[in-house]
Amino acid sequence: MLSKNFLCTCVLALLCFGTLSAQQFKALLVVQTAGWQHESTFSALPAMEKMAARHDFKLDLKQRAMPVNDKMLANYDVVIFINTTGDIFNDAEQMAMEKFIQSGKGWVGVHAASDTEYDWKWYTDMVGHMFKIHPVVQTAMVDVHDSSFPGLEGWPKRKMWTDEFYEYKDGTKKEGFNYLVTVDESTYDWQAQWGPDNKAKGHGDFHPMSWNHEYDGGRAFYTNFGHVPAVFEDPDFLQHLYGGIWWAAKGKR
Repeated sequence: MLSKNFLCTCVLALLCFGTLSAQQFKALLVVQTAGWQHESTFSALPAMEKMAARHDFKLDLKQRAMPVNDKMLANYDVVIFINTTGDIFNDAEQMAMEKFIQSGKGWVGVHAASDTEYDWKWYTDMVGHMFKIHPVVQTAMVDVHDSSFPGLEGWPKRKMWTDEFYEYKDGTKKEGFNYLVTVDESTYDWQAQWGPDNKAKGHGDFHPMSWNHEYDGGRAFYTNFGHVPAVFEDPDFLQHLYGGIWWAAKGKR
């Protein structure tokens, strides 16, 4: 017959195991598009799975047929948009997403997340700067403005980077935004023109690449990096991205 003390020890061990094995937060990954499909998305998926395993958080992939609603989103702490494009949510899904953020949760956007849902003002206000045009992929120098932000502690103040640098419809500084990384326009050819009405103008001395801010009760983080598939194998980028995810999910820095 098992002793009372032995049973108590087993129960305590199981409780401790359950506490220790609990993942630190839950994330929903959205890669749905209604337009351009980025090649780097196919590199992002395994990279995100490895990141979740490395940092012990739960990661679920939203399937296209899976509707977003209050009940579903209640399971998550952060929603991550990687290379989403166009109108991906209907009105009911948009309302559920707004409630999610208003409840104190987080959003993370990567690259083409700023080329998504232009007609949803709440979303465009959350993103902050929406995509307008980009030049060809090339190398430039980027500057870190907040080395204390999670994931940027190991970055130098100035760093060489190869990617697709977006120009935004409005690149001016916005009140309440914390700008993390900018790109130096003097170090690359930012010129581009798509048809007669869409021509790059440049953002001048301040060209944002990554930022975060508190928004409508929750948190939002965005990084422009992530067009080149190999970026999702770059330890510096992955640390930068995880820092944004951790901040958006936990509100810690």
